[in-house]
Formats: sequence, structure tokens, C-alpha cells
Amino acid sequence: MIVVWSVIAIYLACILVVHYRGRVHHSFWGQVFDHSGFLAPVNVFLYAFSAVPHKPYISLAHFPELETLRANADVIREEGIALMAHARMRLPDQNDDAGFNSFAKAGWKRFYLKWYGDAHPSAERLCPRTTALLRGLPSVSAAMFATLPPGGVLNPHKDPYAGSMRYHLGLVTPNDDACRIVVDGEVYSWRDGEGVIFDETFIHKAENGTDVERLILFCDVARPLRSGFARGFNAWFGRNVVSAAASPNEAGDRTGVINRVFFLADRAGRLRRRYKAWNRTAYKLTKAVLVLGVAAALILPGAFRAYHYLTSSSASTHATADHGQASALN
Repeated sequence: MIVVWSVIAIYLACILVVHYRGRVHHSFWGQVFDHSGFLAPVNVFLYAFSAVPHKPYISLAHFPELETLRANADVIREEGIALMAHARMRLPDQNDDAGFNSFAKAGWKRFYLKWYGDAHPSAERLCPRTTALLRGLPSVSAAMFATLPPGGVLNPHKDPYAGSMRYHLGLVTPNDDACRIVVDGEVYSWRDGEGVIFDETFIHKAENGTDVERLILFCDVARPLRSGFARGFNAWFGRNVVSAAASPNEAGDRTGVINRVFFLADRAGRLRRRYKAWNRTAYKLTKAVLVLGVAAALILPGAFRAYHYLTSSSASTHATADHGQASALN
């Protein structure tokens, strides 16, 4: 039981580290139940070995290989515009994109080039030059084209995994301060042909307050780490865990196991939201009962074992004392 409580204490301590990192925070309980909370121990380990500063935006000098993408922005832009012209960009609303499903209501669209593995067959066919460039950049773990329509707003959120940094390359942008991303309270406005890299595990939000649709190249780049062991762990975790969130552009592309079962979580989420809308008081009571039930499941078995141990020890002590008294009388 001591081991269980030690694990729980370490886990909660890691959540506190993640929660208070940066200037902008979720509520504490929002952090506990946020998907970034589940990976808190992994992220604290990666933060400890990070070779880049712990701040929202990171200098591109730490990632010299990304200059290849900026230098070929015209080539990448051409393929992205062709996707838009042929309606190949799609909303993440088919229950097969757990990571970005919530962006669908903002009109955000994407076309995956790769996701913690080889390029999608559809990407190699439709974007051969961009996928060739990415193939020569092993530090880029994932990449996609992403659009944000006029009036689109992505609410504050943080990504769950600290093993990567987020790179944006402006391709077709309004070149206007009204089209921007805010990371931990710091603002950046996209510009054509300009790259920016930020730590997506800080809370961030985005908005397009113009009448021009924004198109960017969106990449996950491996976080620079100081230890060979940490780098090896990060590579393993990306290949074997994060890759499970792969989402297809079309039939024939890989779908990770998380997205194969995501429809179940989505259905449960819809039922939860419907229940909450029906009666918020009942929803809060149900949530409290479930939390208490989980706590009881963790605490009571150990408490009963401790009680049994103490009562057994007490009975044994009394029996020994009685035996001693009987022996003295004899």
C-alpha cells in the first residue's frame, strides 16, 4: 500500500509541476483531468533533460535544420495551395483524429504529411516535393498542412506531450496582426515565408480575425535533450505511443489504434455533455460520486488489510500474554 500511495504522490507532484509551469494555467482540477495531466510524469522527465530554455518561444538557432523548410517555402506553398484548390484539406470531424477533433467547430482543416513514422501514401502521391524535404529531416516527427478560416478561433489548450516542439511556417497568411497565436500570454502573428517554433505544452490559443484564410506548414520537431538516454526514450515513446494517434487523409493511410477506438470516447463525451446540459447539479453529484468511488477503491482495500493486521496482531499479543500468565500460575 505504501508503494501505491508513493506512486500517487509522485504523480500528483508531477501534475503540480506541469500545472504551474508558465504564467497561464488551467484550473487545478481541469489540469488533473486534462489529457496533459495523464502524461505529467513523462513530461517532467523530459523537461528535466531539456536542452532548450523553458519559455514559450524558442530561437530557431536551436533548430538549424529547419532552414531547409523556410528556404523551400515556395515549393511547399505550391503543394499546399493545390490541396486547398482540390478540396483535399478536411475537418477533423470523422471520429478518427483524437488529437485535433475539438478544432473542427472552428473550421480548422488539415492534411497530414507524416505522423511519427513514414509519410502517408496520400501525402507522397499529392505532395511529393514536400514529403521529400521532410524525409531529409529526421528531427521532424510529424507534419501537416493546416488552415484556419476567417473568424476561426482555437480556444486555449495545451498539448499532452513534451517530447516535441511545434514549428509553424507561414505559407498563405493575412500578414496581419489580427491573425495570431498566443502562447503563455505572448503573441505571434504569422507572416508568409516566416517560421516560428514554440513549446506547445504551454497553454496557447489562435485566432484569425481577418477575411483571409490562413495556410501554414505545421510540424512537430523533437525536443533537444541533454542525455542520450532521454533522447532514446523520447524516440521510443514517439514511435510506440504517440504514433498510435495517426489519423488518415483518405482510405489507405495508416490509422493509429487510438483513433480506431476514438469513436467510443467521442460517443461517451456526447452523452456526458448531454447529461450535463440536462441537469448540472446531477452531473456534479455524479462526478463527485465517481471520484469518491475511485478514491475508496484505492483506500479501502489497504485500510481493511491494515485493520485486519492490527486486530490479528492484537489477538496474537493477548493470546501470548494469556499463555504467559497460565505458565506462571503452573
